[in-house]
Amino acid sequence: MHLTRFSDIGLRVLIYLSRAKAERAPATVAEIALQFELSTHHLVKVVGHLGRAGWLQATRGRQGGLRLSVDPALLQIGTVLRELEGDAELVDCEAQACRLKQDCVLRGALQVGLDAFYTAMNAYTLADISGGATGEQIVRMHRNILHTSAALDR
Repeated sequence: MHLTRFSDIGLRVLIYLSRAKAERAPATVAEIALQFELSTHHLVKVVGHLGRAGWLQATRGRQGGLRLSVDPALLQIGTVLRELEGDAELVDCEAQACRLKQDCVLRGALQVGLDAFYTAMNAYTLADISGGATGEQIVRMHRNILHTSAALDR
């Protein structure tokens, strides 16, 4: 299994927001795009999806930005990935002409494996993956942006 770029970006946004809140200033799409060298256009789509899922809040205006709207200790990574990846099967048996379709066990085996993957990922929360050295790095990244931004405003 290979995660989509959409999921990768979604996880980075959630991780970033879970730690950037320590600075009490919301992060912006422009900031996150700069920090992770992402396309702003693509990032806006991901942020919109995360907002519709109820995991972040976006506020417009000069003092606006993005904030996490859930407790990182309660948001399971498997749940996030299932939402971002969708419930598509690993192999689309219906879209292919296959002589084995009637008696194939592979489709079911792949679904069991996929379910096991999401279950294993649910052993981790957003707080788990955004802690430690990763979390400290994010706080430094966000703090640097805030200081740079404040210096430019003067």
